[in-house]
Amino acid sequence: MTLSALTILVLSLIAAVVLLLGLWAYATANRLDRLHVRSDLSWQALDAALARRAVVVRSIAASTSASEGRRLSMLADRAERADRAHRETAENELSVALAGLDVERLRPQLVAELADSEARVLIARRFHNDAVRDTLALRTRRPVRWLHLGGTAPLPTYFEIAEREPEKAGAVEKIGTVEKSRVTPSQSPIPDRARTSARVVLLDDIGRVLLLRGHDPARPRVRFWFTVGGAVEPGEDLRVAAVRELAEETGRTVAPEQLVGPVWRRVAVFPFNGEVLHSEELFFVLQTPGFEPGSEGFTELERRMDLEFRWFDTEGLRELVSAGEPLYPQDLPELLDEARRIAGSREETALNAPVRAIR
Repeated sequence: MTLSALTILVLSLIAAVVLLLGLWAYATANRLDRLHVRSDLSWQALDAALARRAVVVRSIAASTSASEGRRLSMLADRAERADRAHRETAENELSVALAGLDVERLRPQLVAELADSEARVLIARRFHNDAVRDTLALRTRRPVRWLHLGGTAPLPTYFEIAEREPEKAGAVEKIGTVEKSRVTPSQSPIPDRARTSARVVLLDDIGRVLLLRGHDPARPRVRFWFTVGGAVEPGEDLRVAAVRELAEETGRTVAPEQLVGPVWRRVAVFPFNGEVLHSEELFFVLQTPGFEPGSEGFTELERRMDLEFRWFDTEGLRELVSAGEPLYPQDLPELLDEARRIAGSREETALNAPVRAIR
């Protein structure tokens, strides 16, 4: 029995359609699988961000009144232990409680940590909801439903939690002749501006580190210690920015190749000068003979911060932290020995070491 040319053509077309349909179904099923994995991972990231916020809330609870502290701790515990079906409600109850906090009574570190944790929750929630949206958009298409390409995996669900209004973040009000920042947990999680900073852990010949102490221009009572450095200007090389900031803030001029690094990376969200910054800070290390820093190169903002200098050894740093003085980066007392080793060894392994995250 022979087949006509028309029959062969029809069968070939049918086979091609079946093949194309199979390839489409296979590709769609694979894409759905990846989207489900993305949704699962984004939920894990959101869960971790919410858990971190609960830890910060417990730290805040320990520094508030007994009744308020108990209430915050209870809400944090309830949110952390709630199952998925009740998690939104519990987390929103915690958000409402945080919105009523008087942050003027909190240490600046706690205010910054709360702002950072809530910003991470906001970002993680948006990533999660984006993943859920993309998964549902494909999963609910008729051909996908008819062919059961989603398998038995449950449909992912959105996670809704109250967000803050960005235009309120970092609001400043006039009180007499003093500007008083009104950055609160209910206002601060959405950063007004992102920036990259080049910072220098500057060591003298006996291994002490130079720190500056200043205050937030919008909140004169908020004083803190920090390393040399500042924001990278648009188009500026990171190492060149570090050298420029070093000259401006201390009067010390060095060649860019003298810096080792960057060796550390710190990401933080914090209120400063009436706005909320999302800052990525990259740290270089430099050892130099001891000198008396000068303030001739200070910018107008730095002059408003009323900066002072001091050299610290490891014990001095620990005493600073024990006394409750805000210090950034917070890990510096534990990192100082590492900085000395890095500064003393310019071997290829030290120069090419991966950048490590710090607090």
